[in-house]
Amino acid sequence: MQWRQVQAVAAKEFRDRLRNRWVLAVAVVFTVFSLLITYFGSAAQGQIGPRSIELTIASLVSLVIYLIPLIALLLGFDAIVGERERGSLDLLLALPITRLELLLGKYLGLAGALTLSTVSGFALVALLLYQRFSWAGLYHYAGFVLSSVLLGLAFLSLAVLLSVLARDRTRASGLAIALWFALVLVFDLLLLGLLVATGGQFGGQAFAYLLLLNPADIFRILNVFSLDDVQRLYGLASILPPALSQVGWLGSAMLAWIVAPLALASWRFRP
Repeated sequence: MQWRQVQAVAAKEFRDRLRNRWVLAVAVVFTVFSLLITYFGSAAQGQIGPRSIELTIASLVSLVIYLIPLIALLLGFDAIVGERERGSLDLLLALPITRLELLLGKYLGLAGALTLSTVSGFALVALLLYQRFSWAGLYHYAGFVLSSVLLGLAFLSLAVLLSVLARDRTRASGLAIALWFALVLVFDLLLLGLLVATGGQFGGQAFAYLLLLNPADIFRILNVFSLDDVQRLYGLASILPPALSQVGWLGSAMLAWIVAPLALASWRFRP
């Protein structure tokens, strides 16, 4: 594999997203919603503006869990199948470039656009938190933004996998929306339903580890369940096993969700 070809494909994909103002649109959406949540998230308690960095992050988690997976899936679902439908895939593969280089270049270009839009969208909130909590607040917030980027990259990997597996853009888009519903909305409901149906006897501590089967839940554990203030507020310390409070272990699980679907897509995309 030659990285020059990978970089060329990635640069073209990134420039295309900048040219059609996709990055700008997503950054504006994140900026508006994150500022609204930061300013008015405590309005029910009679306060405007962030009360604490932990509760601010906990409020922003809901925004990220719903929006970033959806945006990542919609961004990448036609990365390969779209080229196939337009008839440009055979032309690209006729060039001195391998399928792995094309796939990786596509992913890296889309990942760069998604990362730029995410970081830009949360930049104004970072300035607000710095004015309120100084550098101590930015330390926790930077971890939140990094985990948000990793969540987007994980769902982007899943989107590229769907793009390789699907026969046309219509099926790919349908699978992307179905996957978003399954992982963001349905997965936790099924686990809770199973827990209630078995009277709390299902799984024990193994029940908590089932959350690792969903990158959205890994993100939630990293940013909500690991916060001391939130654990005390909701009594979560007695639910999660100690291993799930280790950032390095959870980060490795998130990286696995990025690498594994991309590796499977590369295997399936082979001639």
